Amino acid sequence: MSKLSGAVAIVTGASRGIGFAIAQRFVAEGARVCITGRDGEALETAVKELGGPDVAIGVPGRADDADHRAAAVDTVSAAFGPVSVLVNNVGINPAYGPLGGLDLSAARKMLDVNLLGTLGWVQEALRGGLQGGSIVNISSVSGVRPAPGIAFYGVTKAALIHLTEELAVELAPAVRVNAVAPAVVKTRFATALYEGREEKVAATYPLKRLGVPEDIAGAVAFLCSPDAAWITGQTLVVDGGLTLTGAVE
Repeated sequence: MSKLSGAVAIVTGASRGIGFAIAQRFVAEGARVCITGRDGEALETAVKELGGPDVAIGVPGRADDADHRAAAVDTVSAAFGPVSVLVNNVGINPAYGPLGGLDLSAARKMLDVNLLGTLGWVQEALRGGLQGGSIVNISSVSGVRPAPGIAFYGVTKAALIHLTEELAVELAPAVRVNAVAPAVVKTRFATALYEGREEKVAATYPLKRLGVPEDIAGAVAFLCSPDAAWITGQTLVVDGGLTLTGAVE
């Protein structure tokens, strides 16, 4: 596979889970990637697994830190050339429970990382010369359906979908901007949503299984490839059919 041959990509939050699977798929399809995350040691390990510095580099830092975003874009540009693909995968959810008791400081943090951080990454990529490329934002089915317990996380992901649409209009025709909205994917981040009851949770999905990171990586790779050259401003729901039932978990 070489549909992304020559592409230079940044994948945020990619030391493991969905982000790492996306980076793996990109490398397999011919891209060179910069992965980010807070854990420097985990990034080093991930870079080795991706094939080493000829195809991958890691830049540690927080997604809501403007200096980190600038450093990542400058580092990958110096190593591989201008960024042509950006995948905004970072997302946090430090709160669980009803909105009536939501800690507003936690809500602000979610907005800073999940929404404003994403916009910051886009701005930096544009500064770094992003042209003729693709942006994919990782949203969630909680952004397209009510999700009790993780409601404000869902609010930020719904806002991310609208941000995707606005950016698609503003950046066309030079840059395509799309989103992917997964249901529960078997990662450390989502463990609390299925641990100890995976069979019961999976039974609510028409395809009778939870997602795996590779499911999302395939969708993202498609949206960044020439096969999706006439697609922008869209949200691809990747959920095993879950939202057909009206549920989100």
